[in-house]
Amino acid sequence: MTRMEPCSISDLEPVPWKDRTLRDLVSLQRGHDLTWRDRRRGEVPVMGSAGQNGFHDTALANGPGLVLGRSGASFGQAHFCEEPFWPHNTALYATDFHGNEPLFVFYRLTLIDFSRHNTGGAQQSLNRNFIYPIPVRIPSPEEQKAIAAALSDVDALLGALDRLIAKKRDLKQAAMQQLLTGQTRLPGFSGKWETKLVRQLGEVVTGGTPPTEVRAHWDGSFPWVTPTDISGTRDISATQRQISSSGLRCVRPLPANSVLVTCIASIGKNAILRRAGACNQQINAVVPNASHSPEFLYYSFEAGKQYLLANAGTTATSIISKKDFSELSFPMPELPEQNAIAGILSDMDAELTALEQRRDKTRLLKQGMMQELLTGRTRLV
Repeated sequence: MTRMEPCSISDLEPVPWKDRTLRDLVSLQRGHDLTWRDRRRGEVPVMGSAGQNGFHDTALANGPGLVLGRSGASFGQAHFCEEPFWPHNTALYATDFHGNEPLFVFYRLTLIDFSRHNTGGAQQSLNRNFIYPIPVRIPSPEEQKAIAAALSDVDALLGALDRLIAKKRDLKQAAMQQLLTGQTRLPGFSGKWETKLVRQLGEVVTGGTPPTEVRAHWDGSFPWVTPTDISGTRDISATQRQISSSGLRCVRPLPANSVLVTCIASIGKNAILRRAGACNQQINAVVPNASHSPEFLYYSFEAGKQYLLANAGTTATSIISKKDFSELSFPMPELPEQNAIAGILSDMDAELTALEQRRDKTRLLKQGMMQELLTGRTRLV
C-alpha cells in the first residue's frame, strides 16, 4: 500500500512574487536609424516610438519582441511585435527578456509612468540607464504566461470590436450615400425629390455670445453650444457652459430640434440641439420648418461634409458665411420618406453607439485587470 506524504499549507500557497528592478525584467537597447530613402521593399515591420511605421527587407530583432518610445510625442509608449522586426532609432527595444514572458513584460511596461524619468527636458527623451532602477515585482514564469494570456484575450476582444465598429461605420456611410441622394429608394416611396436651398429648409440663425463680463448671463439652465460641444454624437442636451434667461436674450434663441452646423474653422461638425438654448457665432443653425425632418437634415449635412468644406473660404481660417450657407443645396424627398430614411440611419447610429459603449466598458475592464493582475493584488495561480 502506497503511503501518501502529508501536504503542508506552504505547498498550497501560490509562489510569491519577487521584488526586482526593470533591469531584471528586460534589457533594452537603442534602435537603429533607417531613413525612408534607405528602406527597401519587404515584409519586415519597422517598429518605432509610435509602433509600426512601415516595412523593410531586413530584421534586426527577433520576435516576439517590443519597443519603448524613446523620444517625441510617443515617449514611454510600449508596442509589441510577434514577428522579427527592424527596431527604429526613435525607440528602445528588448534584447533580452531574462527568461520572462515577453507579452507579460510588454503589459508590465504599459503600467509604468515614464514621464517621471525624462532626461531630455522639453524634448522628452528616455535613457535606459535611468529607468533600469525602477522597482518591479515579478511573478513566476507560469503566472506571467497566465496573466499575459488573460490580458491578450481582452485585447483580442477589443480588436474584434474595433473591426466591427469600422465595418458598421462603412455600412452607414454607404447607406447615407445611397439613401440621402435618392439613388436607392425605400419600399413604398416613389415621389420625386427636389433640390432645395438651405434657406428653404427652415430659418437660418447664426449664433452669438452673451457678454462674458456679465456674470448674471452665465451658469444658467439653457445650453449654449460651441464647436467643442459637438463631439461626434448627434444629439446635444447639455453643454460645457450654460447661459441664463438674461444671457439667452442677448443672442438668437433656438428652439429644441434645431440643426447645428459649424461654419468657422472646424467646418461641418453637426448636431441636433434637443433643448431650447443657443449657440455661439461659429455655428449656423437651421430651425426646420414643418416640411422637413431635423434628423434628415442632420444626416444630409453629415453626408455633405466635403461639400461644406469645398464651399468654405480660402482664408487662413475656413469660413462659410450665413449668406453662402443659406444658398447651399441638398436633395430632399417628401417628409414621410425623410422620416423613414432618418429612422434607418438612426437605428444604425444606435447600433454603433451600443458597440462603442461595449468597447469603452471593455477598455475599462482591461485597465482594472491590469491594475490587479500586474501588481499581484489578484492571483491567477
